[in-house]
Amino acid sequence: MSTKQWIAGINAVSAAVEHDADNVREVLIEAGAKNPRLVEIEAQARRKDIDVRRVATQALDGVVGNLRHQGVVARYAAAKTYSENDLQGLVEAAAGKALVLVLDGVQDPHNLGACLRSAAAAGATAVIFPKDKAVQVNATVRKTSAGAADSIPVIPATNLSRTLRDLQQMGVWIYGLAGEAETSFWSLDLRGNVALVLGGESDGLRRLTRENCDQLVKIPMPGGSDVESLNVSVASGVTLFEAVRQRG
Repeated sequence: MSTKQWIAGINAVSAAVEHDADNVREVLIEAGAKNPRLVEIEAQARRKDIDVRRVATQALDGVVGNLRHQGVVARYAAAKTYSENDLQGLVEAAAGKALVLVLDGVQDPHNLGACLRSAAAAGATAVIFPKDKAVQVNATVRKTSAGAADSIPVIPATNLSRTLRDLQQMGVWIYGLAGEAETSFWSLDLRGNVALVLGGESDGLRRLTRENCDQLVKIPMPGGSDVESLNVSVASGVTLFEAVRQRG
């Protein structure tokens, strides 16, 4: 299934043109702009046979609304959208080393974008979050993720608890991050099929989410804080890259 949308901002458009040019339909650049990075994006897009148009600032504003576009937007056609039905195949393709990031109710699009960026950099198998009561992938998320939102499988789950149970049936061990947990995250073996579950900015993990984790763990905080006070995008980066470190 293909979807079309606009992505905005220098980092997001540059990443899309560089890493996924086949899905970039056209690039719009502010007429008269002298920013060297915009010139670079234009040249790169033309080298890859992507249509480029110089347009008025008002035209860019009309495409992305209030989102800060930095003088460049691109019309993007994502190659595939994912659902819970794709999870089995994604886990199986990971050959015993699935690394899944689960976000339980993240509300801030900048946080979600940063989490997706970390997940893509870590080579995560998928990122899962609820369809309801959580931010979805929008233009702000795409910009913040610098292209990662369209380069990694992102799965909005209709029922997050059921999806966690499905993952368990696939042989994925579910670790939930909670400040009151007794076990240190650093003591875990993260080399097999693993899902890391992080809560939203204000409430942490919901009750049903906690109950469907195999184990609750915490990131030790020598400064006296807990995981709920650690920004979710920071916590996702810390935990994902510990898995990367262990996997060598």
